[in-house]
Amino acid sequence: MRQALEQRGVKRVAGVLLDLGVSSPQLDEPGRGFSFLRDGPLDMRMDTTRGETAAEWLARAEEDEIREVIRTHGEERFAKPIAAAIVEARGREPVRTTRQLAEIVGRAVRTREPGQHPATRTFQALRIHVNQELEELAVTLPVAAGLLERGGRLAVISFHSLEDRIVKTFIRERSTGDRLPRGVPVRAADLPPPEMRPVGRAIKPAAEEVRRNARARSAVLRVAEKVL
Repeated sequence: MRQALEQRGVKRVAGVLLDLGVSSPQLDEPGRGFSFLRDGPLDMRMDTTRGETAAEWLARAEEDEIREVIRTHGEERFAKPIAAAIVEARGREPVRTTRQLAEIVGRAVRTREPGQHPATRTFQALRIHVNQELEELAVTLPVAAGLLERGGRLAVISFHSLEDRIVKTFIRERSTGDRLPRGVPVRAADLPPPEMRPVGRAIKPAAEEVRRNARARSAVLRVAEKVL
């Protein structure tokens, strides 16, 4: 962002919008490997010119690594049997396609929420891990805030609780003034003001929007304004 603005001779902006969702064309293209609904190579990289594919990582990762990624990034309660099933399956043949993985997970997960595919959380977890999405978000938020002019706004649309938690925590921390130890004789009026302030509450899609676009159902929009 900094480089793009510098190339255009811009130092500060009035607003930054971060849409953290995966684009529908990426999900719908089998060759990208994001979807368990369409068979294709198990890639999952946003940038296909570099980095390790999901298939390559699954081929080398230890069972406990796979379990931890699925548990933390997918919030999957069946992470342990899924990881064990993947390791067992790759012992017979390499797990290279989305269909292979979806079938492995489907056999390991006996129950699931109505309307949700058994592999949903596992695919989310692997995509987040392969692309280091949470780490990228943690780096991006302070950069975006630093580019705002006074009164400028940062708006972030997240699509799952892990992203939203990072955004919510960032806004809360930037909206809280310096925290002094208890008992320090300083008046509240003398404390330095916070850098940002939250604007309203988190906004979620209405039923009509979800009806028109089912992929919006998990979206959460949070907005903060630059004070200093």
